Amino acid sequence: MSKRNVSLITMVLSLIAAATVIAGNDAMKKTAETAVHPLEKATFAGGCFWCMEAPFDKLPGVVSVTSGYTGGKVINPTYKQVSAGGTGHAEAVQIVYDPSRLGYAKLLDVFWHNTDPTVIDRQFCDVGSQYRPAIFFHSEEQRLLALKSKEALGKTKPFKEPIVTEVTKAGEFTPAEEYHQHYYKKNPIRYQYYRNGCGRDQRLKELWGDAAGH
Repeated sequence: MSKRNVSLITMVLSLIAAATVIAGNDAMKKTAETAVHPLEKATFAGGCFWCMEAPFDKLPGVVSVTSGYTGGKVINPTYKQVSAGGTGHAEAVQIVYDPSRLGYAKLLDVFWHNTDPTVIDRQFCDVGSQYRPAIFFHSEEQRLLALKSKEALGKTKPFKEPIVTEVTKAGEFTPAEEYHQHYYKKNPIRYQYYRNGCGRDQRLKELWGDAAGH
C-alpha cells in the first residue's frame, strides 16, 4: 500500500472518530437537557375528546396528546362503558409537554377557551358526567395554577354565568381505543360534521368571542 493511500485512510479514520465524538457530545447534551427539563403531563376533560386534541396538538412544546378516560372507578374501561355513563370516568386528553418550551399556564388558557365552564356534567350537545369539564392536576404547582387561573377568569370572563369547572387530583388515565386517537385527522369530514352538529363552535363564540378556541 502506498504512503498516499495510508495517509488517506488515516485522514478518513480521523474524520470518523471526530464525527463520533461530536455525535456523542450532542447525545449527552440532549440527555442533560432532558434531565434538567423533564417532560410533564397535563390532563383535561372538556367534553368529547375528539375536539380537545387539536387545540393542544398545535402548541409548540407539546410532545403528544392522547385521548382517554379518567376520574372513574372501573379498571381499564372501554368507550362503550364510559359512554353509557356508569363508570364515573370523564372523556379526557392527556398532554405530554416540555416545560422548558411551554408553560402550564398556557395549557390552562387553551383549555378554558375550548370549553364551556358554565355547566356541570355536560358540554355542548353531550350530556352526562362522562362529558363534565375538569382540570386534573398532577402536582401541587399545577393545582395552584389551575385555581389561580379559575379565580382570575371569574373576574375577567366575558359572560355572566359562574365558572363551575372542577379542579381535582389526577388519577389513573386509560388511553382510549386507537380509532379515537387523533380522530380529527383520521376522519376530518365526520369530525367536522359532529363538531358543527353539536354546536360546539357556536357556543364557544358566544362565551369567548374572538378568543374562542378552535
